[in-house]
Amino acid sequence: MRTLLDIENWPRKEHFHFFRQFEEPFFGATVKIDCTKAYAAAKALNSSFFNYYLHQTLVAVNTIESFKYRVSEDQIYICDQINASATIGREDGTFGFSLIEYNADFAVFKTTSATEIARIQTTTGLFTRTFEEDNVIHFSAIPWLDFSSLSHARSFSFPDSCPKISFGKMKVSPSGKRTMPLSVHVHHGLMDGFHLGQFVDCFQELMNQ
Repeated sequence: MRTLLDIENWPRKEHFHFFRQFEEPFFGATVKIDCTKAYAAAKALNSSFFNYYLHQTLVAVNTIESFKYRVSEDQIYICDQINASATIGREDGTFGFSLIEYNADFAVFKTTSATEIARIQTTTGLFTRTFEEDNVIHFSAIPWLDFSSLSHARSFSFPDSCPKISFGKMKVSPSGKRTMPLSVHVHHGLMDGFHLGQFVDCFQELMNQ
């Protein structure tokens, strides 16, 4: 489900019409996330760390309203719920696009995620299902790289307003502190650096629990 945003009375009306004309309307940033407590929490819950921080990402995305905005035919819609289209790797080195439904209950989410990950890993090809709606984030993990910046392959002719969120390699300091890079790319017509900062702060707070 989604609700139409009243652009005419939206404070960012001018910003939207300005940035939507760009060939590349996305901007992004890369930050370091402290994941010391989150890693311990995942182990305590007998969960993979990937599932844990994917869930926390979706909690933050569904908390910050601007991350739920999507552009469709010159209109902006507010999605009721955002799910994850995560790239899932296979043993042969390929990957497929998944669709993992968000649930606030981590136990339910963990089961849903595990089922979808197993399905992707037993299939072949990039697209193993259809995506009827754009109420997703494009999510990826690159655990081999401790990157400091990241760019994405994009087709400028294809209309897209979904945030792209990626994580890199977790590093452990001599003191035991765990950190990993987080890259977030978003549509500038829908949000600014202020909203990106809101998301990062919200996500870090969730990872500190």
